[in-house]
Amino acid sequence: MIEPRIDIMKNEFGAKLAKRLFAVHGLLQQASLSHRTQNLVMLRASQINGCGNCIDIHAKEAAAEGDTSTRINLVAGWRHSTVFTEEEQAALALTEEATRLADASEGVSDETWARAAKYYDEDQLVALVTLIAMINATNRMAVTLNQLGGSYEPGLIEATINK
Repeated sequence: MIEPRIDIMKNEFGAKLAKRLFAVHGLLQQASLSHRTQNLVMLRASQINGCGNCIDIHAKEAAAEGDTSTRINLVAGWRHSTVFTEEEQAALALTEEATRLADASEGVSDETWARAAKYYDEDQLVALVTLIAMINATNRMAVTLNQLGGSYEPGLIEATINK
């Protein structure tokens, strides 16, 4: 059984860092980028990165905010499903390319960027790119520290932000 290496919230320095990450998350929640899209993006990046903790969090948050189990279950196969809007598909494509930078010689393609820019204004694009960067950083921290999924309760992140 995998055991967590460090409880970041019980480590004084770790708790300070986590609060700052939560503050960025809170700011992103204020962006005009829909929470539904934000949850899909965070879930997809977390799936790619194999972060059980973050998959648990973002699947449960998406459900708590009213997304359907069908959509949540199909995020990993979004290209081969009918339940996502073209706008959401553009965000998911950008998420995948930005998350898999090392796998693509060109990084995020001009085609993928243009597709996202078709649906999102500049502020939303800044929020989307920041969200993707932040969830990738969070995934890497959680996987490295062996943070386990399965016990997250919806609303916990929001409660931590508002402390």
